[in-house]
Amino acid sequence: MSGVEVYDTEGQVVETISLPEVFQTAIRPDVIKKAVLVMQSHRFQPQGRDPMAGKRTTAESMGTGYGIARLPRVKGSRYPKARQAAFAPSTVGGRRTHPPRSQKTIYKKINRKERRLAIKSAIAATAKKEQVSNRGHIIGDIPSLPLVVSDELQSLSKSSDVRDFFKNLGLWEDVTKVKSNRKIRAGKGKMRGRKYKQPIGPLIVVSEDKGVIKAARNHPGVEISPVNKLNVELLAPGTHPGRLTVWTKSAMLQIDKLFR
Repeated sequence: MSGVEVYDTEGQVVETISLPEVFQTAIRPDVIKKAVLVMQSHRFQPQGRDPMAGKRTTAESMGTGYGIARLPRVKGSRYPKARQAAFAPSTVGGRRTHPPRSQKTIYKKINRKERRLAIKSAIAATAKKEQVSNRGHIIGDIPSLPLVVSDELQSLSKSSDVRDFFKNLGLWEDVTKVKSNRKIRAGKGKMRGRKYKQPIGPLIVVSEDKGVIKAARNHPGVEISPVNKLNVELLAPGTHPGRLTVWTKSAMLQIDKLFR
């Protein structure tokens, strides 16, 4: 088991710890994608159509022998809608052929071992420079991967302190990239509560929050997660493994217990 250097918030090496075995897991993009899609399905909202839509009419087929199509036609005479086709699909105001139904099962499931393999594989991908770089993160000034920082990071309580930490460890360029690449979404999603699209920034994994969550949340694209609440979507947003991740020393030491 190889070692990994631990840095303080100034960017200086303070010690070396052994790398948890989970980082030797083979990277499985197929399993990661499956696990992320399962998590996303749990946020889907059931939708359907009114079962009576297009059916509130007196229309009935007149049968054969009239030299006209056997479509259901509105009953009556001497008014505009009389004898017009209705009810059937493809008619004006008619029902849909196969409407979406709210009873459809959209909650996907995954085997427990598959889900654990996906998380372990996503954790291992955060230590591969090629994976992190291919995902679009800027890692030229980062001293090493996986990036492990002393526990003093958890006690930072000001946004300016977190900004200085990002600059000292070579992460600031990746954080500013998020803000500069924020764009207005194309299409009607602008009107539905999701006006902007922006890239994903670094993920900070801590064992205990002593103020860093409140201090770091003002930086766009940056997310903070306790190590016991890690999930595959945080580690591989959009099903793409290799997110730039910062681990605190205590979080790194807990990984072996949580993901054996």
